[in-house]
Amino acid sequence: MANLESQQGIPRWMGSTETLRDADWALVGLPYDGTCSYRPGTRFGPAAIRDASWGIETYSPLWHRELGEDVTYYDYGDLELPFGNRDRVLAAISTACEDVLTAGKKWFGIGGEHLVTFPAFEAYVKRYPNLAILHIDAHADLRQDYMGEALSHATVLRRCVELVDPNHFVQIGIRSGTREEWDFMRQYNTVFMEPTAEAMQVARAKLEGRPVFVTFDLDGLDPSILPGTGTPEPGGLTFREVQTWLQNFKGLHFVGADVVELSPHYDHSGVSNVVAAKAVREVLMLLSTSVLN
Repeated sequence: MANLESQQGIPRWMGSTETLRDADWALVGLPYDGTCSYRPGTRFGPAAIRDASWGIETYSPLWHRELGEDVTYYDYGDLELPFGNRDRVLAAISTACEDVLTAGKKWFGIGGEHLVTFPAFEAYVKRYPNLAILHIDAHADLRQDYMGEALSHATVLRRCVELVDPNHFVQIGIRSGTREEWDFMRQYNTVFMEPTAEAMQVARAKLEGRPVFVTFDLDGLDPSILPGTGTPEPGGLTFREVQTWLQNFKGLHFVGADVVELSPHYDHSGVSNVVAAKAVREVLMLLSTSVLN
């Protein structure tokens, strides 16, 4: 991640600053799908989201905030990740995240499959041992292993939550998992779906007072809204429900984030790309409400 500056000539994400020095957040594309278990293609997600971002507004009337003004971020572009070598990919992401944190900036990864969350999260735990997790997804991702592999997009949240206190772990939209995963989630009361007043109050209380890492798997949205993903799961969240949930958490201490699992070629209309770009915008809006320290 030489000089923490983007490669020359890439189209930057809408509203990006010209240099990392001028930004609070570093947006880093993570084009990897090496452990996808059903339909691959998420390595094309970061570029598709970047391109689609130019079709949405920088201003949000819902948040009354402006990208590039109320939240500043620098689009580094995509990491060059070695194809077919999972361990080298994870090491490269870890190094890049460490570089961002050392520069005094915050990490915003754009995937790519969900495993890309783990090396960044691991780097964050070194600095924030009391880190809490806000996880939006269709799938629990809490398996101990998947087909004998401990590092997979199906195990990523298990690996993350092993590093922190699971009592400060909130999952929104989960509707798929093994019996063992559901036992774990019931034990720690992690899962929330509809944004009722009671659910939002309980979920917020689990995160308050701690630094929070946000990870948003786009298949948390219903496939009627975002079909362009590798593991679509019916019965999902509406976009308005996601916005309601995000607004419920405004003002918490957000220190890192990612949005993952867009597979653009499964939706030839391109709508999923735009939805994904707006999801990134909504998470950025949430992050702008945080007092970073």
